[in-house]
Amino acid sequence: MEKSTPIKRHESLKQLSREHHHGLLLCWKIKEGLKANIAPERIKKYADWFWEAHLATHFEMEEKHIFSILPANNELIKRAIAEHKSLNQLFHTETELLKTLEKIEKELESHIRFEERILFNEIQKHATEEQLETIQKLHVEENFEDNVSDPFWIK
Repeated sequence: MEKSTPIKRHESLKQLSREHHHGLLLCWKIKEGLKANIAPERIKKYADWFWEAHLATHFEMEEKHIFSILPANNELIKRAIAEHKSLNQLFHTETELLKTLEKIEKELESHIRFEERILFNEIQKHATEEQLETIQKLHVEENFEDNVSDPFWIK
C-alpha cells in the first residue's frame, strides 16, 4: 500500500485552516454539551455567538476570495456553497434545538473535513502565486478569543 504524503498547506491558506480548527472545537463543544445533557438553549447560545463572531465571516471570505479560484461550475465548489447554505440555515433555526444542534455538529465537522482534505488541496493545486498572495493580503490573521461566559463543555 502506497503511503501518501500530506500536501503542505500554502502560507496564504494556513489562517483559514486554523479557523477550521476552531470550527472543529465548536463541534466538540456541542457534542460534549449534548452528552452531558446541558440545556440545548445554552449550547445554542454559544453556537449563535460562534456563528456571528467567526463562522459567518469565514464563509464569506471563502466564497468571495477562495472558491473563485476554481470555476463556479466545479462540483467541489458547488458542494461547498451548498453546505454553507445548509449550515447558515441550521445556525438560524430556533426550533427543535436538540435536533438542530446535532445536525450543526455533524454537518459542520463533515464540511470542515471536506474543505481541508479535498477542496483546499484542489484550490492550492490550481491557484496562481498571485491569487495566493491576494488571499494572504485580504485575510489578516486574528487572535481567536473564545466566549467563556458559559463554559458548558467543561465537566
